[in-house]
Amino acid sequence: MTRSIVRSAACAVAALCGALVLGVLTAGAADSPEVLLATTTSVRDSGLLDAILPPFTGRTGIHVKLIAVGSGAALELARKGDADLVLTHAPESEEKLVALGALTHRRPFAQNYFLLAGPADDPARVKEAPSAVDAMKRIAAAKAPFATRADESGTHQRERKLFAAAGLPADPTWDGVLRTGSGMGATLQVAGEKRAYVLADEGTFRAFRERTGLVALSGPDPALLNVYSVLLVPAGRFPAGRIHAAEAEKLAAYLVEPATLDRIAAFGAVAGAPPLFEPLR
Repeated sequence: MTRSIVRSAACAVAALCGALVLGVLTAGAADSPEVLLATTTSVRDSGLLDAILPPFTGRTGIHVKLIAVGSGAALELARKGDADLVLTHAPESEEKLVALGALTHRRPFAQNYFLLAGPADDPARVKEAPSAVDAMKRIAAAKAPFATRADESGTHQRERKLFAAAGLPADPTWDGVLRTGSGMGATLQVAGEKRAYVLADEGTFRAFRERTGLVALSGPDPALLNVYSVLLVPAGRFPAGRIHAAEAEKLAAYLVEPATLDRIAAFGAVAGAPPLFEPLR
């Protein structure tokens, strides 16, 4: 697939999914600099990118185009040179690609926790579980409805790891498993409609909580730590001009600068609730 086709596809997908970000996902003038960011859906669905990207465009004139997919798909786009940089939360996959030289300059810049959510009556008694691994055992033992993205996203990768740690098949097969193949927001809505359990990132869960009716049933657990990183695509791996390396480096540097980390720290902070993301300084 050529780079131009990927860019066109990215814009089409964004339009269909309602992912245009307050003037950030704009084509811009033909001669305006631009950068294509492949990103996990959680930072889009939570609204974080709405809060932090417009100041970058305002300051630099660089238009940021997004393609929001699961972390696995985003990393693959970057590996093939079909994006200029990538923002994901799949540390093991990221580190493998860095070791292979397919990506470079991995910079963790924010974190929160995954959480298990489900119906308020909690038929599998997940809230009583002493750990996330035990919670997965309880869901499986009850054969409770469970919504999974099933898309090799960072969330799906963590879900598979938790099931495996529980001594269960990484890809569960009981009748109540709902495979959405969709982003985090859509999967949360399916879980709400079906009264299913679901593993979600904290940011998107809180953004969608009111419309799903789900409640958080797990607390912070080291097994649920969720780290977001930005990685660059090495320009030298591709024909000259294919990777917008200078623009990508400016965006990556912007994401880790103190003023941006301050915006991340303030995002979603309301009385009685912590921010949706903790910046890594």
